[in-house]
Amino acid sequence: MTPTAQPLKSGLNFLIAAKRCEIDALRQLSLTSALVNVTGRLIHGLQRERGLSNLFLGSQGTRFAEPRRQQIAECQATEADLRHCFDSLDTQAAHLGHGARLFSRIAYVLQGLDALPALRERIDAQEWSARETTEAFVRLIAGLLAVVFEAADSASDPAISRQLVALFNFMQGKEFAGQERATGSALFASGLASSAEQQRLLHLIDSQERCLQVFKEFASDELATLWATADRDTVTARAELERMRRVLCTAPHGSALDANQSQPWFDCCSLRMDRMKTVEDRLADSLQRLCEHKTQAALAELLAFQGLHPAATEPADALSFFHNPVPEHVSGPGPAQGYGAQLDRSILDLVQDQARRLQAISDELDTVRASLNERKLVERAKGLLMAHRNLSETEAHKTLRQMAMNQNRRLIDVAEAVLSMAEVLPERRR
Repeated sequence: MTPTAQPLKSGLNFLIAAKRCEIDALRQLSLTSALVNVTGRLIHGLQRERGLSNLFLGSQGTRFAEPRRQQIAECQATEADLRHCFDSLDTQAAHLGHGARLFSRIAYVLQGLDALPALRERIDAQEWSARETTEAFVRLIAGLLAVVFEAADSASDPAISRQLVALFNFMQGKEFAGQERATGSALFASGLASSAEQQRLLHLIDSQERCLQVFKEFASDELATLWATADRDTVTARAELERMRRVLCTAPHGSALDANQSQPWFDCCSLRMDRMKTVEDRLADSLQRLCEHKTQAALAELLAFQGLHPAATEPADALSFFHNPVPEHVSGPGPAQGYGAQLDRSILDLVQDQARRLQAISDELDTVRASLNERKLVERAKGLLMAHRNLSETEAHKTLRQMAMNQNRRLIDVAEAVLSMAEVLPERRR
């Protein structure tokens, strides 16, 4: 017997396949969002451990040993949760477009987590200075934030991408606030003002505000209002924070600072950071709910597609392909429409609807990712200056900002100019 020939796949078959791909991507984003949530918890714990470690070192080990020990235990528990999340990721999923970058970020973070016990031993023995300790924690937390950044950079849905960009910038702003807490704690605990650390504090305060401004641009009105309200509700604590900031930033170099103010400073900064963590948690929860909502909507659309019979989607006029409007991915973006409202539409209608929707998504993603791309360029320019001029990260960023002000140009324009001069920059000083 002659085998029955299998019917060729129709356009509807490929629309269904496209929808399944979209659902897979949304499910992956949901898993990534859960990973971001746990990462944020560990970052918050390490930020507190960093501050307590600076207080411990600043007091020559005479104070804060027990609070630090308790915080280490809490961080170890959260670290175990994060390692479990890492372990649950499908490292064989070659279809993940951002897998190589995400997995390389995670590999770097795991190296840092493996080195944490040795760092803690150095601090226990007071073999490292407060500045060295701060920089060590900054490096590890930067690695963890890079995992969040990778999640934001890989999102294929514009609404989810906007929330991830808002969350990343809020977490980055909170990290600058944590560095401010650690730096101020060490200054007060040491009992001496330092002009270098004062410049560092001013840079950190400015960096916080810039990150929070980007957060406001991308966050929903509800979440932006939540942060504004939380910041207003701590008006007394904010006034006290500003007072202590002035003490730290205006004291003459080498003059005495009240070491007893180290605990009030730490507590005041911690109150603000705890408020920020509350908003961060709301951001993470909102992101998770959005992922679930998008996935359920896509599943409903898939069911609607699967309910269509191929014969029912054939256009009444075979020449309608040449008469209907050109799909938006060719002629430009148009309003996106939902699927399933008219199950008797032709397959051409469905294709054009899908094209409009994908083009609208692409346009919005371009807007959202512009913020991420600008950050990448600035970071690369900073790295170039650090390598060729032997500058610290703070000094490199300050140099870029000073160049931008002197030339009356945007920071991103200056960063691009620096990168274009990479080949003619002087060799690194030895």
